Amino acid sequence: MDNNLLGNNVITQIGLLVHDIEKTSQAYADFFGIDKPNWFWTDAADVAQTEYRGAPSEARAKLAFFDMGSLQLELIEPDDQPSTWRESLDRDGEGFHHIAFAIDGMKDKVAALGRSGLPLLQKGEYTGGRYAYVDTLKDLKVLIELLENDR
Repeated sequence: MDNNLLGNNVITQIGLLVHDIEKTSQAYADFFGIDKPNWFWTDAADVAQTEYRGAPSEARAKLAFFDMGSLQLELIEPDDQPSTWRESLDRDGEGFHHIAFAIDGMKDKVAALGRSGLPLLQKGEYTGGRYAYVDTLKDLKVLIELLENDR
C-alpha cells in the first residue's frame, strides 16, 4: 500500500447520473425487489461550499442511495448549475459517473493526486463530511470520488 495514493483500494460506492431520479430509483427497487429509497437534495451552497473547477458553484443534486452489501449505489440527478454531474450528464448522457473510496486526510490526498497529474474537479461539504471528485478519466477511464466522514 506504500504506493497507493489513496491509502485504500476498497470501492465503497458507484455513482450513476440520471435524468429522473424517481423513475430510475423505482426501476432499481423493482429489479432487486427492495424498497425504493427516498431521494433528497444535497446541501445548499452556504453549507456545501461547492467548488467546481476552482470556482464557487451553487450546484445541487437529488441523491438516492441503495445499500448493496459492501457497496453503495448512488443515483444523482443534478440541477442545471455548473458541476461535474451536469457536465458529465450533458456530455455522456445517463449512466456511470464515478467510483468512490472512503479516505482520511482529504487535503493531503487531493494535493498528492494533483502532484501526480490528477487534478481536483469538484469538492464540497455534506453533513458529516466532505467529498472530492478527481479527474482520473484519461488514465483510469472513470472519475474517482474521495469521501471523508467526520469521526
